[in-house]
Amino acid sequence: MTPAFLDAVLAGRREDAARELACSLPDGFPDDHDRGFLGLRQRQMHERVEFETWCPFAIVQEGAMIGHAGFHGPPGVNAIRDPGAVELGYTVFEPHRGNGYATEAVRALLELAETRGIHRFVLSVSPENAPSLAIVHKLGFVHTGEQMDEEDGLELVFELERSG
Repeated sequence: MTPAFLDAVLAGRREDAARELACSLPDGFPDDHDRGFLGLRQRQMHERVEFETWCPFAIVQEGAMIGHAGFHGPPGVNAIRDPGAVELGYTVFEPHRGNGYATEAVRALLELAETRGIHRFVLSVSPENAPSLAIVHKLGFVHTGEQMDEEDGLELVFELERSG
C-alpha cells in the first residue's frame, strides 16, 4: 500500500486507489477501524521515508483485496521495543476468514523481513481472538508477555526468532 494508494483511499477516491493496487476493493472499505489504521500509516510514511519500506500490503485473491497485512513500522517499532525486531499485523475480511490467508500473509511477511536482515518478530493478539492465537502457535511464536493497547485493550505478546 503506497502513499498514493493511502492518499486516494482515504480521500474517498476508490477508483484511483483500486488502480494503484491493481485490484478491486471490497464494499465498505475502509471501515472506521481501517480508516484510523490507514491514516496512521499514511502519516508515518509522509513523515519518515523509512516507513515506506515497511508499509502495509494488500492481501489479494483472484484480483480482489480480501485483507491487509504488514509491519507496525521499521525495526524497533514493536510492543517490546526491541530495536532488531519488527511487529506484524494482519486483517482478513469476512467472508474470507478461515481459509489460511492470514497464515500465508504472516509467512510472506516473515520471509520479506528476513530478506532485509530481520530475524526477530513480534505479534500482539487479543486473548479473545482464537483464530489468531492458532496462527501464532502454528508458526512457532512464544507467549512472552501482555500489554494494554489503548485502542484494542488487553493483548498477549508473542515473539519468534528465526535463524539467519
